[in-house]
Amino acid sequence: MTTSDSAPTSALPKTAVPLGIADPVASARAELKAALAAIEVKGNFPRRIEKASARAAVKARRFADRNPVGAIAAAVGIAAVVGSAVWVIARAVSR
Repeated sequence: MTTSDSAPTSALPKTAVPLGIADPVASARAELKAALAAIEVKGNFPRRIEKASARAAVKARRFADRNPVGAIAAAVGIAAVVGSAVWVIARAVSR
């Protein structure tokens, strides 16, 4: 089977099974391929963390562009929370 014989699958996500497969073997292969792709997407934690952090960075930049004073206040608040947590942990460990 060549690429010209098959239906165009570029519009489908890699975890979807194309419709219209009449051959049961080809259908089973397509389902297995989609299942393995879904497992890879769900199980690839470094990639998921990278995408989530990129989305968060875009949101933070957008927020900072719209509201610079609020972004500074949020950064100071986050720094205070992290500093307090480190101080509490260090004090608990030293006792």
